[in-house]
Amino acid sequence: MDNSYYDDKIRAIDAKVEAQKIAFSPLLFQTVIAMKELGILQNISESGDNGISVIEMSERLSVPEYGIKVLVEFALGAGIIKLLPHIQEERYVLGKIGWFLLEDKMTEVNMNFVNDICYQGAFHLAESIRTGRPAGLAAFGKWTTIYEALSTLSEKAKKSWFDFDHFYSDIAFPEALPLVFANRPGCILDIGGNTAKWSIACCRYDRNVRMMILDLPGQTAVAEKNAEAAGLSQRISTCSGNILDENTMIPDCADAVWMSQFLDCFSLRQITKIIRKIAKSVRNDTDIYVLEPLWDFQKFPAASYSLQATSIYFTCIANGNSKMYRYGEILQAIEAGGVRLRTAHHDLGSNSYSLLCFRKEDP
Repeated sequence: MDNSYYDDKIRAIDAKVEAQKIAFSPLLFQTVIAMKELGILQNISESGDNGISVIEMSERLSVPEYGIKVLVEFALGAGIIKLLPHIQEERYVLGKIGWFLLEDKMTEVNMNFVNDICYQGAFHLAESIRTGRPAGLAAFGKWTTIYEALSTLSEKAKKSWFDFDHFYSDIAFPEALPLVFANRPGCILDIGGNTAKWSIACCRYDRNVRMMILDLPGQTAVAEKNAEAAGLSQRISTCSGNILDENTMIPDCADAVWMSQFLDCFSLRQITKIIRKIAKSVRNDTDIYVLEPLWDFQKFPAASYSLQATSIYFTCIANGNSKMYRYGEILQAIEAGGVRLRTAHHDLGSNSYSLLCFRKEDP
């Protein structure tokens, strides 16, 4: 694990600066959102090495000088932009942090997700912690979990949610496909198949495989449309239901079971319950695949930090009781459901996913 989790070597004066960054972080976040929406950050970027003044930006963007000035001064203090040195007129250029805020896809996806899905609900985090319920979900209406609400979200919020969900797991698919198809499964049960991206990828990888998606009714409806649009409706079928519901039966026809970024949507106790239910419905030789981003198996601090932050979303928005897990804790919960780990492939894709393969325990 990263040594920074153990060491506290930061100087007191620097620690105080970091504390102020946290104190004002909601305002800084909205400052960046405003600078992007108003075109200010893009204008500074396009100015290149010559930089650009507040007056020039005001004329180009038809935005009052006052508004631009308060935004760029805060962005300057945050290191997002820089001043050109040795010039009497204040001219701004893009800093390295600003470049990532403007050009980096991971940062864009995370910011849109936080702004459109998490920001308002995060105000109710303490209540969520006390009650074990996603109190912030009330920002979208009366729902038990975010998954039930997905089909009712505004198009902007829906796009931000799915962009976030797909950005991470989709990157691992090309490396996961050969591993899953090494045993030539004829039928794969895709639990939590969402919009059918994995199922479609499987059908395109192997012309003979059949896919069955098990998910909530709102998600299976979307999956069916996407499968039809891809010309794969004959090979991709769906089964609607809540896997935690005792009345939801798991189809027993699968040669492999696939769960991509699915188990992190549940508590450890629920994970064990789900795996136990799966184990009862599959054959002894059925491979059970779990694809997850584990925060203690990441190559870069930014990735671990993003996953730890995502746990807060689960707490106050998604469901109130799940999170992004460490390797050891999710492994223990899965094996408690009556299966044993056969193989573990880590560091899949640029976001360092882990693909874990299980089979039922011998009777």
